[in-house]
Amino acid sequence: MMALLSQLQDKHTSETNSVEKGNLPTMSHSQHSPLPIFSQVDVSAGNTSETTVSQLEQTELLREMLVSQDRTNEILEELVTVMATSQKQRAQELHQWRHANPGLAESCREAAESLSRVQVDYLERITEEINDTAEDMADGEFVLNEFVDRFGPRLAHLNSVIQVLAQLSSTPTATTAQSH
Repeated sequence: MMALLSQLQDKHTSETNSVEKGNLPTMSHSQHSPLPIFSQVDVSAGNTSETTVSQLEQTELLREMLVSQDRTNEILEELVTVMATSQKQRAQELHQWRHANPGLAESCREAAESLSRVQVDYLERITEEINDTAEDMADGEFVLNEFVDRFGPRLAHLNSVIQVLAQLSSTPTATTAQSH
């Protein structure tokens, strides 16, 4: 590219000098060598020591990342161990409570089953309400907020009570059964 620019500049300078001397360019049949369209650019690496330094820096960064990843894995293993220990301890405490209170555990199971039936009826009423007022809820925020305020807290509390009763019931869950 630089060579092409240099050739164009040289040609322009020679034409300008010839015009200044009073020689007007004429159309002649003299053969001018065509200007090259492409030029060559050297793209070879200049200094190999810079490349070596760059590779050493990359290698060191990769080593640091590996050490960091190993530490992260160790922390995750510790976290899993702590969580598993906590879960086993809770399951053991529930098991002990069930054996210490077999009558109450059976009552919790019966209550959880009864509340589950109540929950099914409640969900049927909720779904009927949703199907009847779906368009109004989509169009108006007031109707949707009123629906959530009326049914949301009751459903959340009902789910919480059923969950607690099920955990305390005499029939252990699959997770508790696997830990023994």
